[in-house]
Amino acid sequence: MLTDRIISAFTFRSGVYKEVEKDTTFTTTAWLLVIVVGFLNQLGSRVSGRPFHWLIGAVLGTIGVVIAFAVGAFIINWVGRTVFNAEVTFEELVRTLGLAYVWNLVGVIGVLAGFSDALSCLLAPVTFVAWIAGLISWLVAAKEALDLEWVQTIVTVILGWIALFVIMAITGAVLGLMGLGVTAVGGLIGG
Repeated sequence: MLTDRIISAFTFRSGVYKEVEKDTTFTTTAWLLVIVVGFLNQLGSRVSGRPFHWLIGAVLGTIGVVIAFAVGAFIINWVGRTVFNAEVTFEELVRTLGLAYVWNLVGVIGVLAGFSDALSCLLAPVTFVAWIAGLISWLVAAKEALDLEWVQTIVTVILGWIALFVIMAITGAVLGLMGLGVTAVGGLIGG
């Protein structure tokens, strides 16, 4: 059943987000999806020649991902309810947005960049397209949960994404300063 839902999220099947919004047993699974996908994404984005730093950076980055996801979902929930009078709970948003988060799994292919700079150039367009698909997925998931018009949904999700990106940027900067960032950061600071 989980596999079917993940495939449905990847193929934008209509109704999958409405289904998980109502499935109260999916809340824990949604959080686990964010954690696992976040960890795999962090592994892909923190490629390093030093395995210990790579793993520690990925673990700490995953903690940042979970915090960013929670804050983003909280802001989407708060804006949706307060500004647009949406009838939604935080848990409903966690379930729908958590499933939509599977698009970040594509980030794990960043590991291939560790083998060659040429692969880095080829992977950039793929990860950009996945980022766009992830944004679309979040919009569809939020629309299902919030039951708002598209313009209201877009405004709400963009505010949530801004918070998510700010937290991820801070996390990335801190990890970079600790020497646990991506290989390029390690090269710049003499790692």
